[in-house]
Amino acid sequence: METRGKTALVTGGAHRVGRGISLALARAGANVVINYHSSAQAAQVTAAEARALGVEALAVQADVADLAQVQAMVAAANDQFGRVDILVNAASPFVKTPVPTADMSGWHKVTRTLIDGAFYCANAVAPLMLDHGEGVIVNIVDGILWVPWPGFTAHGVGKAGLMALTRQLALELAPAVRVNAVAPGPVLPPAYFSEEQKQRAAERTLLGRWGTPEDVAQAVVFLVGASYITGQVIVVDGGESIAWRQS
Repeated sequence: METRGKTALVTGGAHRVGRGISLALARAGANVVINYHSSAQAAQVTAAEARALGVEALAVQADVADLAQVQAMVAAANDQFGRVDILVNAASPFVKTPVPTADMSGWHKVTRTLIDGAFYCANAVAPLMLDHGEGVIVNIVDGILWVPWPGFTAHGVGKAGLMALTRQLALELAPAVRVNAVAPGPVLPPAYFSEEQKQRAAERTLLGRWGTPEDVAQAVVFLVGASYITGQVIVVDGGESIAWRQS
C-alpha cells in the first residue's frame, strides 16, 4: 500500500519506539493519529514534529484497554481524516510481574493492553479498512516470544498473545487487510539499566550495538508497502537471536 496520503493510528505513539514509528510514517507521507494514555505533553510535541514534516497530526488520549475509549478514539480519527488505513499496535506497559504474586494489578495492566487493547483497536479500524478495500495492521512484539525473561511473565504472555492475534487477524481480514508484526531486540535500554548492563546487551548482538527506534520504524514502513507479506514477523535485533552461535 502506498503510504503517502494515508492515515495511520499509532497506539503508544507519543514516545520511545512509538514516537519513532509515528514520525517515520509522517516522513513517508501519512497523516498520523498519535494515541497516548498519560503522556499528553510528549504526544503534543510528537504531533508538532509530524506536522513539521508536512502532514496532519492528531493526538488522542485513550486507554486502549478500555473498549469505549478505543471506539471514541477511532471515531475521532475517522471524523478528522475520513479513514484509518494503517494501525500500529505499539502501546506496551513495561511492568515486572514476578510469580508467585499476591498483586494481580501488573498482570491485568499488561495483558489487557497487549491483548485486549490490540484487539479492540484492530476490531474498531477493520470496518473502515474493509470499506476502503485495503489496510495494514502492524503489531509490535519482541524477542520474549522465543526466550522468556525472568520477572516478566505478563509481558511474555501478552506478546505471545499479540503474535497469535497477528496471524489470526491476517487470516480473518484477508485479502483486503494485511497484518504483520515487528519484533525489536535491544533498541532502547530500560531506565534502570546500568552502563555495564547496556554494554553487555550490546555485546550480545552480532552488530555489537543497540538499535534505535528508527530501526524498528523502518521495518514498520516496509511492511506497510510490502503488498505480498501477511501473517509474518520481522525480527529487528541486530542478530541477537543467533549471536550465541558465534564462535
